[in-house]
Amino acid sequence: MRVLFASAALLALSACGLQPMYAGGSASAVAQGLAAVDVPAIPGRDGWLVRNALQNRFGVAGDASPAYRLDVRLDDALEALGVLNDDTISRERRILRARYQLIDLATGEILLDATAGADAGIDVVSSEYATIAAEQTALENLAKEVADRMATRIALTLRDHTNGQASQ
Repeated sequence: MRVLFASAALLALSACGLQPMYAGGSASAVAQGLAAVDVPAIPGRDGWLVRNALQNRFGVAGDASPAYRLDVRLDDALEALGVLNDDTISRERRILRARYQLIDLATGEILLDATAGADAGIDVVSSEYATIAAEQTALENLAKEVADRMATRIALTLRDHTNGQASQ
């Protein structure tokens, strides 16, 4: 009975049309497309962190001549959440938002215009050094998270763009 159920489940799954995005590894069209994305410098420390995280994600398939450019604008904010009776802050929230555009260098067409963001809570303690270190660590983690979200969305866009070109 279990074998019959497992066989039926496999048949149903294969008929749904799901396929791995990176099928073919670093030689896949998506991986090659990601390797061809140029990320110009993004101003600020947050920009440096996001750009490095993006380059790490895009460089998996090696280097390729740029076919796309990714323009990114970041908004980094630190806001007070918990305020005590004596007007001291006990908790902060760091918010990192990115507005980005993926541009095809050959045509100048904007393939993707989107936003990504993440936030993190930070405890404010009596040690100013510890609070600053927590804020810096939060920024580093948020930069990686935002870059991961951007890379996933860009990979989906490149997959759809590649499939659209192949069907024409």
